[in-house]
Amino acid sequence: QAQLVESGGGLVQAGGSLRLSCTASGITGAINPMGWYRQAPGKQRELVANIYSSGFANYADSVQGRFTITRDMAKNTIYLQMSSLNPEDTAVYYCNVIVNPGRYNYWGQGTQVTVSA
Repeated sequence: QAQLVESGGGLVQAGGSLRLSCTASGITGAINPMGWYRQAPGKQRELVANIYSSGFANYADSVQGRFTITRDMAKNTIYLQMSSLNPEDTAVYYCNVIVNPGRYNYWGQGTQVTVSA
């Protein structure tokens, strides 16, 4: 069945960087878009960034200019390069894909990102 495998989370000091990756497998159909969401304690899950096959990407205002999402379409993999991290970025980060036709929604298990002050 469909599976999203995430990696790259961990503990980092404020001002540091991390790179998350997510690879989708076992999916029949076109994956578009792929993206990252995050959820901090007491907050709703929110879109961090997503990217379409055309290369267009969307970013949350809070990460604009600090995070970069890229996609390797041949590998069904996305990356999230996170720089200038601050404690407000602490959250569980979830990979998300939309599969067409039908626009089915799949989620990874999440990877914890913790940014210390």
